Amino acid sequence: MAGATKSKSTIVPSEDRVVIRPTEDAETMRGGLYIPDTAKEKPTQGEIIAVGPGRVNDEGKHIPIEFKVGDTVIYGKYSGTPFTINGKEVMIIKASDVLAKLS
Repeated sequence: MAGATKSKSTIVPSEDRVVIRPTEDAETMRGGLYIPDTAKEKPTQGEIIAVGPGRVNDEGKHIPIEFKVGDTVIYGKYSGTPFTINGKEVMIIKASDVLAKLS
């Protein structure tokens, strides 16, 4: 009997959504006190790791997303839905919630 194999999941966002891997901030110490993850600010910058196909407008015209995999972007502080895939935390957000692309 063959052994079970673990396969890594991939994520493909729908319509005009992108998947962002938030940047990791360095652990911070203030006055010698440890700041737990729950008290840290939510990151608002990250790298796009997946892009949806775009959306279709009311006239039936396809509108592609202006971002691509690998872009570093800034997004709204309370935007999107956090999700864990392959043990990594990612954010799934609408492309319109991306505020800027860093170059």
